Amino acid sequence: MPLMRIDLVEGRSEEEIQAISNAVHRAMLAAFHVPERDRYQIITELKPSRLVMEDTGLDIPRTNNRIMIQVVTRPRPPDQKENFYKLVCKELEASAGIASTDVMVSMVENTDEDWSFGLGRAQFLTGEL
Repeated sequence: MPLMRIDLVEGRSEEEIQAISNAVHRAMLAAFHVPERDRYQIITELKPSRLVMEDTGLDIPRTNNRIMIQVVTRPRPPDQKENFYKLVCKELEASAGIASTDVMVSMVENTDEDWSFGLGRAQFLTGEL
């Protein structure tokens, strides 16, 4: 936890997808200070017309390298969120050649009762986590 949903335009190689996955994970580890094996990702490749990212009037140019990341997480302080935004752009640029103009992130917060990691239990509530 957190759960990362990573949507990107189809056509990347397995190596490129792995680089993206690893970059997002490194940024999450550094920003949120969670354990290394706390890795939950859903990566979806979409046709260019199925991943629409307009710029809300900010004049941010987008390319077919665009990537949208939705982070489902327990509540986090604003500084951790802002740090994640910066780090994920830095990591994606360095590891996968994705410009920060092609990265969009959305945080969705939930609470401990909203997570079950398996076995039919809410591990945050039972004290297992």
